[in-house]
Amino acid sequence: MSQVPPSAASLRGAVDLSSLVNRAAAPAGAAGAAGGAPGGAGGAPGVPGAPGAGVSVPSLLLDGTDATFTQILDLSNAVAVIVELWASWSDGSRILAPLMQKLILEYGGQFVLVRVETDGNPQLTAAFQAQSVPTVAAIIAGRPVALFEGAQPEQSIRDVLDQVVQLAAQNGVTGTALPADGHGGPGGVGADGVEGEVAEPVEEPLPPHHAEAFDAISQGDYKTAIAEYEKAIVQNPRDALAAAGLAQVKLLDRLDGKTLDEIRADGAANPTDIDAQLLVADLDVSGGHVEDAFDRILALFTKADQATKDKLRERMLELFEVVGLDDPRVTVARRRLTMLLY
Repeated sequence: MSQVPPSAASLRGAVDLSSLVNRAAAPAGAAGAAGGAPGGAGGAPGVPGAPGAGVSVPSLLLDGTDATFTQILDLSNAVAVIVELWASWSDGSRILAPLMQKLILEYGGQFVLVRVETDGNPQLTAAFQAQSVPTVAAIIAGRPVALFEGAQPEQSIRDVLDQVVQLAAQNGVTGTALPADGHGGPGGVGADGVEGEVAEPVEEPLPPHHAEAFDAISQGDYKTAIAEYEKAIVQNPRDALAAAGLAQVKLLDRLDGKTLDEIRADGAANPTDIDAQLLVADLDVSGGHVEDAFDRILALFTKADQATKDKLRERMLELFEVVGLDDPRVTVARRRLTMLLY
């Protein structure tokens, strides 16, 4: 799990949460849940942070905005909140969204998932220091914790969520979210603080091969998704979304079934094994350690033969797509790569 990038104070200040500036340091029971005071099962009052306390929420799946995030911070004193920053133009966001929703529901109220659309909420995007989308973080007792960037394999997300459960317990945040909708369907908190349904954004239909790729990803069939994206690129070599989606799903496929400890141990034990080192770079990108990943690959160029350099270059270009071609970290790494190649 990554270290906390923004401070609690900067997160609150970025969305004009001056009334809660000192709330993060207060006891967990000092804040109420989103949309009103927490309530236990059967209407009995719940105590935020008390072991097993029931906390009434509109839904386990909420939409967060610059205007309503005060209530989300309050809720995090009772139940661990997972924040997913996404964008409609991001293939990685489309890949990650169904996996996040599925897993949040499986945890049965241990988390509430709050989705923040980055283009419409610039203050939250800046507060979380989201350099790429999707970006996922947790908020525990008002404090943000960085988790990962980009789409991830299902098991990797599950491992991260298990760590968040432990971290929340260590901070006394052990409440259980009780969704008013009874099944965790989409809901939200309005600008006036009143609970209500949130309209789902209308998305344009995907091109056929993209749609097939997403269906395959939702089933964990990364090989089929790769094949569908490759077909889309053959049909239209300028399909930038297909190129980005292909890079994302190739990364998922390489990491699938492997644990963080296994990858890092293998990399440490085999410093000259190109495949082992590239897998560590994949892991770093998936966890948001983009500069570390690029530095690792670029360092390998100094002792590589031409065939190996070609392999390293290919992986770098794929990871550029995963991170985003407009990302400043990609710009810097691309310049360094050009100097090494020529």
